[in-house]
Amino acid sequence: MALPPLPPQDPAIAWPTGSWPEREPGPDVDTQRLAAVLERSFARPEPPEVGVTHALLVIHRGALVAERYDAENGPETTLPSWSMAKSVLFALVGVLVRDGCLRVDATAGVPAWQRPGDPRAAITVDQLLRMSSGLQFDEEYTDPETSSTIQMLFGAGKADVAAFAASFPLLHEPDTVWSYSSGTSNLLSELVGRTVGGGEAGMHAFMRRELLDRIGMRSARPLFDAAGTWIGSSFLFATARDFARFGLLCLRDGCWQGERLLPPGWIDYGRTPTPGSQGEYGAHFWLATDGTDTFSANGYRGQYTVIVPERDLVIVRLGTSMPEQKRGTLLMLSELVRCFPTLGPGSAANA
Repeated sequence: MALPPLPPQDPAIAWPTGSWPEREPGPDVDTQRLAAVLERSFARPEPPEVGVTHALLVIHRGALVAERYDAENGPETTLPSWSMAKSVLFALVGVLVRDGCLRVDATAGVPAWQRPGDPRAAITVDQLLRMSSGLQFDEEYTDPETSSTIQMLFGAGKADVAAFAASFPLLHEPDTVWSYSSGTSNLLSELVGRTVGGGEAGMHAFMRRELLDRIGMRSARPLFDAAGTWIGSSFLFATARDFARFGLLCLRDGCWQGERLLPPGWIDYGRTPTPGSQGEYGAHFWLATDGTDTFSANGYRGQYTVIVPERDLVIVRLGTSMPEQKRGTLLMLSELVRCFPTLGPGSAANA
């Protein structure tokens, strides 16, 4: 099934490489409802079904139309991505695919898997991106004794997150079971760094030169482990406005200010459902299952960069929400989306 097209930038709206163009919501926006959602999101005490919202902003038709922060944060505050970093990693893989340095159908070439007879050597870049590698990995966040994620980020694996992830055996034949895994993201991040070369300094320079600085994400701060691998599963600090820049890049099909930064079709590849995920996951992006074309970068405790092509919309929400508040947070975001109209014939985004 063909994916709905991604809307191009309205030529009348400047790209936000330097600063965000700002304007009032248009007459077709339900501004009363929008104001109510913003007010409720930042109520004190915080709404029990949502938790604390630190930052919330809306990009509509390429311009900043709504922005609010809590008392402790503001437009210059860098906040954690958690797993939103995975989608940025996806874009960096795309840069190397664009340049012919990587292929998604090629094997990942993890050094620890190259011994004769190791079945993990057959795992491909695509299978890592789609979380269908078949590798054992316990993605839970409560028990340090059983959580592979906690051990990788803060325990035995923290000095070399990729080596830790590579140490797990196959639990399933590759491409037969979908299982969300931060370990596979760090294997990809090590692959990107190995392909770029130059250790931590080389990877950092590549990230800035090919992506972050190109779109104005100047606040972005990636964290590396002692082995020089960007911890791409979890750690990219940035302002809400800079996360919105990344969302706009994805909404604009990987193009920015007249240049194609990501290969044609790369964002469509990322938002194509992975078999076995019940339609919830693509390639390092989460997908809506409500019949819309929404896709998003999601992070632990309620970090979201939500991309809604059918409404030419990007929403960034950064906060602190417990697992039991996830449903309420998603309902709040869904209500925010519905404040904005779907694209109609002759709209600027369809021009």
